[in-house]
Amino acid sequence: MSLDGLVTRAIASELAVCVGGRINKIYQPAGHDIVLQLRAQGQNRKLLLSANPTYPRVHFTESSYTNPTEAPMFCMLMRKHCEGAVIEKVSQVGLERILHIDVRQRDEIGDISVKRIVIEIMGRHSNIILVDPKTNTVLDGIHHVTPAISSHRIVMPGSQYAAPPEQGKANPLEATEASFRQLMQESGGDEETGAAPVRQRLVNRYSGISPLAAKEIVGRSGAALGAAAGETDMGAVWKAFRDVMGAIEANRYVPVIVEETGGKAYFSVIELTHIHGESVRFDTVSACLEAYYGDKADRDAVKQRAADLLRFLQNERTKNAKKLEKLRDTIEDAKEADSFRILGELLTASLHLAQKGDKSIEVINYYDEDQKPLQIELDPQLTPSENAQRYFKKYTKLRNSVSAVQEQIEAADIEITYLDTLLAQLDRATLGDIEGIRDELVEQGYLRDRGGKKGKAKKKKTDKPLLTCYTSGEGIPIYVGKNNIQNEYLTNRLAQPNDTWLHTKDIPGSHVVIRADTFGETTLHEAAMLAAYYSQAKSSSQVPVDFTLIRHVRKPNGSKPGYVIYERQKTLFVTPDDEAVKSMPVTVK
Repeated sequence: MSLDGLVTRAIASELAVCVGGRINKIYQPAGHDIVLQLRAQGQNRKLLLSANPTYPRVHFTESSYTNPTEAPMFCMLMRKHCEGAVIEKVSQVGLERILHIDVRQRDEIGDISVKRIVIEIMGRHSNIILVDPKTNTVLDGIHHVTPAISSHRIVMPGSQYAAPPEQGKANPLEATEASFRQLMQESGGDEETGAAPVRQRLVNRYSGISPLAAKEIVGRSGAALGAAAGETDMGAVWKAFRDVMGAIEANRYVPVIVEETGGKAYFSVIELTHIHGESVRFDTVSACLEAYYGDKADRDAVKQRAADLLRFLQNERTKNAKKLEKLRDTIEDAKEADSFRILGELLTASLHLAQKGDKSIEVINYYDEDQKPLQIELDPQLTPSENAQRYFKKYTKLRNSVSAVQEQIEAADIEITYLDTLLAQLDRATLGDIEGIRDELVEQGYLRDRGGKKGKAKKKKTDKPLLTCYTSGEGIPIYVGKNNIQNEYLTNRLAQPNDTWLHTKDIPGSHVVIRADTFGETTLHEAAMLAAYYSQAKSSSQVPVDFTLIRHVRKPNGSKPGYVIYERQKTLFVTPDDEAVKSMPVTVK
């Protein structure tokens, strides 16, 4: 992973500003994450500690998080031992991906109590562990490790804390040219002499160096990235190695993200000269990590949580699309209804020419200008009169079906629009939004309530759902509904008659409301961009967005959740800008 020991050292250096600061609040917005709200050096900061198995990391964050109404047990324990505590020290273990945050507070009886927050950034083995350093006892971990999971150590309340197994690698900051040459020439037990690439040896021999950093060192030396030790100028490699480690040792970091031409992005705290592509530098490591990870972890968690809903909605949409296709075929067939009436009338006029048992009859087609003869198929089991009635019944059935089928087509169209709206909402949903969508599907009868035993009290319906509120460049609040429960509340209850309502034109998306009687073009454009961004057309350009006053928006009786009709609208065309949306101040309230 790109977050190696070098990046971890840069993080530890950046977190030094926390020393002497106080932890005011602790939250656990997700199962893997802890957020510490700090007051340090006269500034309020948010520090994210993540043991996400795919995206583990530690950095200051500007993101807003939705916290559960009931704090998890680990969060409660962290609050008990760390809330109100002063941060005494932030340190890295060697050059490993392990950080220690030592905190001091007064316990219930007024005694000074010191605790250690251990953050292990180890891929799928990542963890956040609260330890009593005096006794080296684990108070708890965000992820428990039992003997069945690991034979090396246990992470459970009351167990002794044991660090992850040491890999026996050398510290690159302590290397000399002689020790470097010796270590790089040695043959590993699983390698053949001189056969392993230099970059692989750098990773295997030295702690804290990722494959990405090793490639950069080899690239700076002028050697080929795949060059073996036996065919490489070790003097040049040592010089590049020493240049990189000298900068790291002096805490001179260059937080950077480089995106290759092919689209894959890399981040580091050293210049990445061996990668050809667009490069973006950042002032801080935290800004770099936040830009790189963005909402990747949240999106990953949402995808996992919403996988069953996504499959269900896609299957329902497919079923309705097939149903719509068959209904439209029926309408096409109904267009032939008059032909059956004509056959019945022609047969009635020629009953004297046919007998029971005939398979067909040739009659004069009086409806044809040239009055050409016409062959009419007969059922030999029926009399000529019964055959005529059979054609009249087909005519009547098809004619009567048109109105019923037309109603079914309209219903299927509404159903598909509704499902498309839910799919668009799911694409931008947070973990909290997913539960709202699931509740809606249960309420509408699409899904069974997963709630539990009989007699158990039903979950209280949220009277006032949390809404995402952006602030425009003019300081005007712009509310966005991210599921239909939020849309219904925002449009039908919260918004005032003179507020402005926006929605993408004929495209599934969110309801957006500008909560003000008067505002400028800036606010209107930003609100329209939000409507386009939170819609199915988020990746398109020149998206049409309708806007009108709330007084001109209404919900028809019996319509689907989130469905409204509106009038007196005007239309704007905007292109969603991901960076512009992320730069807008946002809160959840």
